[in-house]
Amino acid sequence: MIPGCFIGVNCMTWEAWYTVGVIALIMVALVRNWAGPDTVMLAGLTLLMTGGLFSDPTAPLLPTPKQAISGFSNEGLITIAVLFVVALGMSQTGAMDLIARPLLGRPSKLREAQIRLMLPVAGLSAFLNNTPIVAMFMPVVSDWCKKTGFPSGKLFIPLGYASILGGTCTLIGTSGNIVVKGLITDAQANGEFTDLNIGMFTISAIGLPVLLVGVVYLLVASKWLLPKGRTRSIQQGDDAREYVVEMMIQPGSAVDGKTIEQAGLRSLPGVYLADVERDGQRLVAVGPEQILRGNDRLFFVGLVESVVDLQKIRGLTPAAREVFKLDDNQPHRCLVEAVVSLECPMIGMSIREGRFRSRYNAAVIAVHRGSERVMQKIGDIVIEPGDTLLIETHPSFVEQQRNKRDFFLTSTVEGSKPIRHDKAWIAILSMLAMIALVTFTPMTLLHGALLTCGIMTVTGCFSMSEARQSVDLRALLALGAAIGVGRALEQSGASEVLAEQMVHFSKPMGPYAILASIYLTTVIFNMLIGNIGSAVLIFPIAKAMAFSESLNFMPIAMAIMLGASATYATASYPVNLMVMGSGGYKTSDFFKVGLPLNLLIMVVVVILAPQIWPLVG
Repeated sequence: MIPGCFIGVNCMTWEAWYTVGVIALIMVALVRNWAGPDTVMLAGLTLLMTGGLFSDPTAPLLPTPKQAISGFSNEGLITIAVLFVVALGMSQTGAMDLIARPLLGRPSKLREAQIRLMLPVAGLSAFLNNTPIVAMFMPVVSDWCKKTGFPSGKLFIPLGYASILGGTCTLIGTSGNIVVKGLITDAQANGEFTDLNIGMFTISAIGLPVLLVGVVYLLVASKWLLPKGRTRSIQQGDDAREYVVEMMIQPGSAVDGKTIEQAGLRSLPGVYLADVERDGQRLVAVGPEQILRGNDRLFFVGLVESVVDLQKIRGLTPAAREVFKLDDNQPHRCLVEAVVSLECPMIGMSIREGRFRSRYNAAVIAVHRGSERVMQKIGDIVIEPGDTLLIETHPSFVEQQRNKRDFFLTSTVEGSKPIRHDKAWIAILSMLAMIALVTFTPMTLLHGALLTCGIMTVTGCFSMSEARQSVDLRALLALGAAIGVGRALEQSGASEVLAEQMVHFSKPMGPYAILASIYLTTVIFNMLIGNIGSAVLIFPIAKAMAFSESLNFMPIAMAIMLGASATYATASYPVNLMVMGSGGYKTSDFFKVGLPLNLLIMVVVVILAPQIWPLVG
């Protein structure tokens, strides 16, 4: 410790005080939600650059513009950007669903459902961004709750937490892990931590025990700490847009030859199978044991959101797609709802007679007509004024019809782009190849991710426009600016002083207490400014603490990674926000369940990490 210093009062330069002040302002702005993280971080970085104009130019203690923006060239940041696109390929092809559905099964007991849910979610989250994974599993959990009466509150927090816990098991599991790896790589370029080598599964040695402890804790604590939530059900007919949609079984597909029960088409949320037609004959008294055959026509009755979900089931395709061939490729189409106006030229004609496809380059999937249930074949339905048509078409249809009088209203159905099921195995094999190359060859994670992204692009797993849209620019701006702020903390000397004060308070209790203090500080920063910001800001402080006490940095790096992932006690984390409404949670529920989990993980890290990687020596 520097003699005469106490919390930096007598030894911090004005640049260090200025940096600490800017960071404090950033934290206040983020906590009070004055603006988005990208805006706040960029504003903070701008203030630090502005302060640098008054610093000694021969030895600047605040970042120059060139130094400030260097964070945007960080390898971790670029890797995260590419992995956004890789995750898109896995979701757009249905690859995640193909992997997860067989593992989920049909549990009959709540504890079985929790186990079947958490393990696949954690496994997928180890290699993919947790947000799309949670989005994919939420309908499954809702389905379970509707079919079995499972309390939603007992399943949605385990879903979200399992996705976070799974991310702690590999280098690519969370953005925080990748950021810390990128910061270490930058430090190694400056001759620091030359003996450190963090590979794809290095963190697994501590991440897997953390995952096990977290799953056991949730299984045990769910009975007392998790609320029941609300009963989730959808009543048919309550929605003004209930459709009858005709689907076909694709010959040789995953559902050809299976019973309705085995195909997962019984008790679907928000939709039910009303009728089956085979070779022009209606099958009567269709039960769950009815075997499905290729080219069978299935008539479903349900809400528009459920019709979207039907289109994503492997082996099912809208019958209208086979009858009315469209000019556009299927992946470029979406669903649109359009209300027929009094001036529509097709009034009084059937969809086939009016040549709807030729007229609008669109195929009618289903028709809603007030309280009447339209059970005819789609081509035979006669259009009437006020009918709401569910149409498969190009996204430009909405814009083209905006100034025409054929339809009163047109709107795109959210999330209705078709899944490219035929590309699922390409996406899976590309992902496995990336993991193998990064693990067993000198190839870097960035190199592997770029290669995987290229394969998915060439093979048509997604379009380039979809790839560009999948990259979260705001997250990348926030991360790049946060790296610049973190470097200012180190460059100004503030990180060294703060580290010495942390060592001063924790040193009497030994190096394990130092490790615990780093984890806890990361968790606190995490709750205030988010996981990426916490990792970036604690890194220079932790590095200074390691140098000051001659500690090995590997267990400290693991503590930062796990602390940056410990977003369990805050409702503001995106995954927690996603499950909050579905599970009927309050903000206090995340704190009540998440805080003990944070402390449990700290105990695991402090005890186990130094046993795997010696802390002293």
